Amino acid sequence: MAKTWATLGVDLHLEPARSRGLRRGLTDALRDAVRTGRLAPGTRLPSSRTLAADLGIARNTVADAYGDLVAEGWLTARQGSGTRVADRAVVPSAGGTAPRRRERARPAYSLVPGTPDVAAFPRAEWLRAARRAVTAAPSDALDYGDPRGRPELRTALAGYLARSRGVRADPDAVLVCAGFSHGLRILGTVLRARGVRTVAVESYGLDAHWKLLTDAGLVTRPQPYDELGTDTRGLESAEAVLLTPAHQFPMGGALHPERRAAVVEWARRTGGLVLEDDYDGEFRYDRQPVGALQGLDPDHVVYVGTASKSLAPGLRLAWMVLPPALADRAAAAKGRIDTCGVLDQLTLAEFLDSGAYDRHVRASRLRYRRRRDALVAELARRAPAVRATGIAAGLHVVLRLPPGTEQAALRAAAWHSLAVHGLRRYRHPEATAEQPDALVVGYGTPPDHAWSGALDALCAALPE
Repeated sequence: MAKTWATLGVDLHLEPARSRGLRRGLTDALRDAVRTGRLAPGTRLPSSRTLAADLGIARNTVADAYGDLVAEGWLTARQGSGTRVADRAVVPSAGGTAPRRRERARPAYSLVPGTPDVAAFPRAEWLRAARRAVTAAPSDALDYGDPRGRPELRTALAGYLARSRGVRADPDAVLVCAGFSHGLRILGTVLRARGVRTVAVESYGLDAHWKLLTDAGLVTRPQPYDELGTDTRGLESAEAVLLTPAHQFPMGGALHPERRAAVVEWARRTGGLVLEDDYDGEFRYDRQPVGALQGLDPDHVVYVGTASKSLAPGLRLAWMVLPPALADRAAAAKGRIDTCGVLDQLTLAEFLDSGAYDRHVRASRLRYRRRRDALVAELARRAPAVRATGIAAGLHVVLRLPPGTEQAALRAAAWHSLAVHGLRRYRHPEATAEQPDALVVGYGTPPDHAWSGALDALCAALPE
């Protein structure tokens, strides 16, 4: 007889073999569930009374089976905490799936760029905003919805981006998407429909973004990079260009004003399209923020922003501000219904309108600036041969190393249980410029309690 129980959150299919006797059959069934991992370590089992009622057997039979498994070490029983599955290795059955490959131990510290300190997510403020947003939301907000996203969020974003980033946005030109990669996938479809075949990209960036464009049937062509940023003079063979002009990722500099003007002039003259990735526009420390390129020409620049750095990547919320001629095409490429969580959209709209977003960004900016200052000070004291660049903004810094030492530094970091990336991994495979040795250090990533340990591990891994 197959039974299930749902008491205390447990939902397990259990088949005691009655032919062996109830006690032995139940004992064997429970032991097998623990051995194969169907009952995970720490799982609290139902009381003997509850399980006996669910299975239609005597309570003493269940109590005796529990006692047998406690004696064997499969279960633990403590006064006040009930009966739980013991913490022990799971051994797969011979006829089951193949054992998983043994995973490497996770590094103790991470300075991998690309994420903020997710432990600092403003949970209390977010919950208050969610409560207000859901209470005020009309019932039809929970329907399938406009593919562009909720009008409350699009309106809030248009106002915020205008005052904070200099973006010229109408709510009807804003499209909400599930992260930057989702937005880039949509843009790849739009570009192909426009007849675009080649997209110029920066020599250094994320290979995941280049692959998304390639998957859309587009060719990516890297542009040279120098002390003024990405060289925009070689765009004639491309119909579009993907840039991080306010804070180049990963090199860290801002695109020179002359090159900003040149790329806009190219777009106007040729009808080309600029895809502006403003991934961390809120975080500027030693200078005034560089305004969005989109403000110079909203008809030829697609602005893309995200909550992944300011709040958390797990929200999967980003936005595009599109030229009027592309807004409907992008919405059609996204799909006929909204594919982003409505409740999170409404919450973010309330978070923006209430001022909670600005307060969170200001507090985060101060915390990250202190981390950056501590990093620069420790480098000057403990690794004077290493030069930190790209430090005026963002959540990462590039550490220039002596020639030929990048791989050695990465090996030393691994030995010190530190996850960090070398600059080489961000280089476009067709880039021709000289490859400097460097580490890309994401100082925004560790939670506060791990920051000093991560900094010590980094300094220990660097060449003296």
